[in-house]
Amino acid sequence: MFGRCTIRSGTGLAALSLAGAVIGFPPAARAQSLPTAAENLTPGDIDSEHLFGFTEGSDIGVPGEAELEWETTGRLGKRLGRFRAFDSGFAVKVPLTQDFRLAPGLIFNAHDVGLPGDPARTTGGFNGGFLEMRVRLLDRRAAPFGLTLNIVPGYGTVDGGSGAPARSFGTEAGLLIDRELIPGRLVAALNVSVAFSTTRLGGAEAPALASGAEVSGALAYQVRPGLFLGGEARYVRAYAGLALDRPVGAAVYLGPTVYTTLTPHAWASVTWSFQVAGQASGEPGPLDLTSFDRHQLRLRVGYSF
Repeated sequence: MFGRCTIRSGTGLAALSLAGAVIGFPPAARAQSLPTAAENLTPGDIDSEHLFGFTEGSDIGVPGEAELEWETTGRLGKRLGRFRAFDSGFAVKVPLTQDFRLAPGLIFNAHDVGLPGDPARTTGGFNGGFLEMRVRLLDRRAAPFGLTLNIVPGYGTVDGGSGAPARSFGTEAGLLIDRELIPGRLVAALNVSVAFSTTRLGGAEAPALASGAEVSGALAYQVRPGLFLGGEARYVRAYAGLALDRPVGAAVYLGPTVYTTLTPHAWASVTWSFQVAGQASGEPGPLDLTSFDRHQLRLRVGYSF
């Protein structure tokens, strides 16, 4: 989730609804003792954080075991012209305690954008940084479900919609909730979050203010140790201004997910989400291809040490 601030996800009401739905007998209390890749190779143990696609689990790693993570997101297809954008983030995840983690990181991107009648713009390079902070409020190993608070402030130098130079500040805040429906085999997750951003294009007198919300749910099933297959659904809304009160569009995404452990220290996950429904304010058509993309892909690779 780090460094996105792409007008993505939620409300506490959804979290409370899930809490009521998943209450049950808690598993025997135990603490996570292995990093992500090794945990998911061990029968009966699961690190849930990366099992899904854009949705994430509540686990945060093991103190003393840092993790390097590279995340690349592809955004393809708008209503007019050509639009291809790739956003990459490189982070160092450092769990300081069993329940608190910091992850500073850098952001890079590339855009290939062309509107009818205008020359194509191809840009790319360094785009800023972020600091992800996670606090685990409930550990699903000792509670009916896992619950983690995620906050990610960030700064960017490129407008994500056009690839033009800009100064952008944003913050994303969300709740990550998960539960093992079949212990050691099937995991469900729900994310709810909100994002706020202010972007000043080069030469513009006033910044553009935007906000957004997202609710996403996902399932991941362990086919064999270290290999999980699943799917996720996401509902996203975009707003003008910072108060979440002037909607400009909404979209629904569906897509498959794959997670695999590469070695006891390395893992990878991939997903492809496609917009199946949506509506842009004041525009015809069954999809919102103004505020959102037709296709969104994400590849993540991690290494712990």
